[in-house]
Amino acid sequence: MPFKINISEKSGKTFKIEAEAEELIGKELHDKVNGKDISPDMEGYEFEITGASDKAGFTAMESVEGVGLKRVLLGYGKGMHKRPKGDKKVNKKPKGLRLRKTVRGRVISPAISQINLKVLKEGKKKLAEIFPDQNKPKEAEGETPKGDAKTGEGS
Repeated sequence: MPFKINISEKSGKTFKIEAEAEELIGKELHDKVNGKDISPDMEGYEFEITGASDKAGFTAMESVEGVGLKRVLLGYGKGMHKRPKGDKKVNKKPKGLRLRKTVRGRVISPAISQINLKVLKEGKKKLAEIFPDQNKPKEAEGETPKGDAKTGEGS
């Protein structure tokens, strides 16, 4: 099963790729990965694994050993964003609230479906050149033709 890999640059742009990267299995969060292991186009790049999640959406946590699922007591932050049940106020987060949530271990396994990477060292080609179809300006994507159905013109 291919991994969905999100690669983020320092500028804030994120590039998405689906790759069958067997070299990532067994690596842990915050390990360094060569770009050549993901795709031959990314030779010279060096990435850091910043996060991962499985097909059910359980996030990989740095504090959990191994590859399996575990129920951990969490405060607000990574893995816990929800309000407690029955609370109708929108922005109220009770002080000191902790809930037991299911999370995945920090080791990358075949159960992981999404991996987040951060660029540490750039290669010869820019990521924008490797992925020319991603992160285009929004003006080019959202244009509507002049003969619009709402105005009745162009028919």
